[in-house]
Amino acid sequence: MGRIRNTVLGSLWLCTVVPVFVPAAAQELPEGPGKDLVETVCTGCHTTRLIFSSAGYTREGWRDLTRAMVDLSGSPAEDLIPEYLAAHFPENTRRAPALVPGSVEIRFQEWKVPTLGQRPRDPIQARDGTIWWAGQWGNLIGKIDPVSGAMTEYPLPENAMPHTVTLDRAGKVWFTGNKNGTVGSLAPETGEITVCEMPDPAARDPHSAIFDDAGILWFTLQHSNMVGRLDPANGEVKLQTMPTPGSRPYGIKIGPDGAPWVACNGSNCLVRTDPGAFELREYELPDPNTTVRRLDFASDGMIWYVNSSLGRLGRFDPSSGAVKEWPSPSGPRSHPYAIAVVDDIVWYNESGMRPDTLVRFDPATETFQSWAIPSGDIHAGIVRHMRPTREGDLLIHQGATNRVQRVMLRKP
Repeated sequence: MGRIRNTVLGSLWLCTVVPVFVPAAAQELPEGPGKDLVETVCTGCHTTRLIFSSAGYTREGWRDLTRAMVDLSGSPAEDLIPEYLAAHFPENTRRAPALVPGSVEIRFQEWKVPTLGQRPRDPIQARDGTIWWAGQWGNLIGKIDPVSGAMTEYPLPENAMPHTVTLDRAGKVWFTGNKNGTVGSLAPETGEITVCEMPDPAARDPHSAIFDDAGILWFTLQHSNMVGRLDPANGEVKLQTMPTPGSRPYGIKIGPDGAPWVACNGSNCLVRTDPGAFELREYELPDPNTTVRRLDFASDGMIWYVNSSLGRLGRFDPSSGAVKEWPSPSGPRSHPYAIAVVDDIVWYNESGMRPDTLVRFDPATETFQSWAIPSGDIHAGIVRHMRPTREGDLLIHQGATNRVQRVMLRKP
């Protein structure tokens, strides 16, 4: 898979390695045959909270889901775990979405990635049509040939735990080391990996990243409350702290004027970054309870964003500051997450629902349509990022079942 070359660029130095996620306290599982196996096998990667909050499945559904996470073949656990889970956590409708019918037809194509339990995320299309993804829990990045279905996985430096991948114009694949405070790149032709460390030990969790037209990489650091800038030409990394403490910069997109815009996942704001002076300007959104996971731009320069905390879709006019929001079909607990604008149609998902839904919003008619996102033979969200392809499709993922997906969009 190539070799790893650690490079300290300029005056950069090693950052402190810290976890970026603290699981909620585990809930006590009900008694029954298989309980000990579930506690041993399942909670090795996550708490029982995820089991209690699931939509529940049949025995076959739980078997499909566990097989996407861990190889239990030949073990008694292969049968006992699905039987126990189906008995105590059957199908339920507690988080059922409000699906909206409509005339638009779409199709889902999916690939199950090789390494189990890696939680693939953030797929992106390269110029040659290949699809790259970040296997966050597997500490790898991967590539799919969508024609042949062939897949290649590239292991990353220890504890990188990549949160995203993005591509530069030369074809290099860049990733954010969300756990070890790095940004790195992979040369696909050689497999060589170059790692860039942060100049400030407080900059511990590079998150989402995107290149501007000048070839500069911009990235967020959510829990560090910073925005970063990396120039691949000279290796210089600069950091800026967000104007509001605890605003938790999350999604990032480049606006029509070349300026990076950042979504605030901990505060009711959007932030514009001046690409020249590297100054941050905050725009406050009206409802103080608002938090925003991600945003995107329409052709008219309008910013579309997901009001994740309040279950709404929002539009912000950077010129006037005007804001308008629409309730998402599944209501205030739907937790909209990923978003992309394709041909001025807004697409996003409702990550608080089971199944996770893909929602289409037409700004011209202000109408919604939505679909349950399949995940193999079950539904097991969630989409955390979506990006368009050159053909006008969407790339999404279902991390819980180890799947990368293309949504083929058709006009009504």
